Amino acid sequence: MLKPENKKSAGRYCLEYGDIFKNQNLSSRKRGSKITMSRIAKKPIILPPKTEAVFSSGIMTVKGPLGELSKKFRDDINVLIEGGSVTLTQGRKTLQAKALWGTYASHLKNMIAGVNKPYEKRLIIEGIGFKADVKGKELVLVVGFSHPVHVPIPEDIKVSTEKNTIIVLGIDCEKVGQFAAQVRAIKKPEPYLGKGIRYSDEVIRRKQGKKAA
Repeated sequence: MLKPENKKSAGRYCLEYGDIFKNQNLSSRKRGSKITMSRIAKKPIILPPKTEAVFSSGIMTVKGPLGELSKKFRDDINVLIEGGSVTLTQGRKTLQAKALWGTYASHLKNMIAGVNKPYEKRLIIEGIGFKADVKGKELVLVVGFSHPVHVPIPEDIKVSTEKNTIIVLGIDCEKVGQFAAQVRAIKKPEPYLGKGIRYSDEVIRRKQGKKAA
């Protein structure tokens, strides 16, 4: 495709090739609109032993050996529970229904996994004098501030400490991740010495400090 040689031809260039770009976008949208099947939700979700699922009044409830989780589902998605499996289908042929189809399937799989095996997040504390301790229903952090930082622990989350490691456990994937992110945000790891709070599997890109002349 030729580009305009000067400013005067730029206007004709846009008019000439603008329709081509629009047609390409429309054709790609049409091709994409034919794909209505979600790769995540197209197969039934199997319930493990000792796990029950109930859908009533737009509320999906999953019970398992470790507890019970509930989440509200919109009426864009139909839920069918039979034969030890859960099948999700689109209730409406809309873009929102297509988006929620795979999303709700992922939520449901996380709920089923959580009531059978708790989710775990590990945080590493690095720094001289930095430490963490659980006192009652609070996580107390000493991470370089002039005072200790007290973080309330949610009721459905279990937190323990081992040396320089904070272990967060819970059956709700979202709450475990949110609490771990909240703790990490208190003292983010810095790139020079790596001091701060980071995830156990997180890699901190280090920077080289200034060299003395």
